[in-house]
Amino acid sequence: MTLTQRIKAFTELGSLISNPDENLTATISQAKNANAWFTFESTLNSVKNIGQMLNNEDLTKWLTPYDNSSITPKTVGLVLAGNIPMVGFYDILCVLAAGHKALIKLSSHDQQLIPFVLNELIKIEPGFNDQISYTERLQQFDAVIATGSNNTSRYFEHYFAKYPHIIRKNRNSVAVLTGNESAEELGRIGHDIFDYFGLGCRNVSKLFVPENYKFDFFFESIEHLQPVINHHKYCNNYDYNKSIFLVNSELHLDNGFLLVKEDERLSSPLAVVYFEYYSSIAGAQDRINFLANDIQVVVSAAGLNITPQLVKPGESQHPKLWDYADGINTLEFLSSLN
Repeated sequence: MTLTQRIKAFTELGSLISNPDENLTATISQAKNANAWFTFESTLNSVKNIGQMLNNEDLTKWLTPYDNSSITPKTVGLVLAGNIPMVGFYDILCVLAAGHKALIKLSSHDQQLIPFVLNELIKIEPGFNDQISYTERLQQFDAVIATGSNNTSRYFEHYFAKYPHIIRKNRNSVAVLTGNESAEELGRIGHDIFDYFGLGCRNVSKLFVPENYKFDFFFESIEHLQPVINHHKYCNNYDYNKSIFLVNSELHLDNGFLLVKEDERLSSPLAVVYFEYYSSIAGAQDRINFLANDIQVVVSAAGLNITPQLVKPGESQHPKLWDYADGINTLEFLSSLN
């Protein structure tokens, strides 16, 4: 299969899932039966975002530098995450785009959507059929891309040590506020916090704010996202963390659906966002660069000189094809296997 054929097939797939038909819509509706976090709205949003990513212009720009016409196909084992809908699809896309075979271990939390979409890809281009297989336990592979928690990543590092590999750990995303943001910009940052209920590594879990920052305008600007509290699992987390703060007499702010607490840590509990004061933008930049290995993206309307990827408000969950997780060029890794 030529690179042109791959790009054409991925583009057709993108068009298909950007405008889901009845069968795909039904599969999206069923996702919540296996995973309560996968509401119809969240799952549809994820599917459409992937569809928009798969456009001819971006695919051509992304793949043209990687000539796979003479590649010797390798079998790449994929251990997929399941924290947000179809989050593992990107790694599959990279493997297929590079001309390799994807041996897929699906997450137990996301077992319907990815096979459905890949089956649609095979209908578009039957040549992909021999490049896709599923397994419950990885065996007979040449390389591995695995995503897990900090605990499971240590197991992955040990188990896959002798194979070429990419092992991904927990990361979090942060936002830097200057106090000059408009209501619209803060509302978009609200989406960076709440989309997919804050379960993704690209969700903002911490805010860096100037000294003496007042959160009133921030809370007003994200009020339209209040319906998140109607999801029973989110609400349970909100109630639990609120009770912990109250029992322990920990200072916090509460707008009825989000808890905001000063804390130096990056990773906040669900329904909680941590914040940290900075005395200058330069100081905030230094702090972020120090924490760079634990940060996925930084959201800010301000221009910042930082190591992690910087995105505008509202764009944390809309990566481009070349916005590689953890800053590791997955296509370059896969091309090196040849």
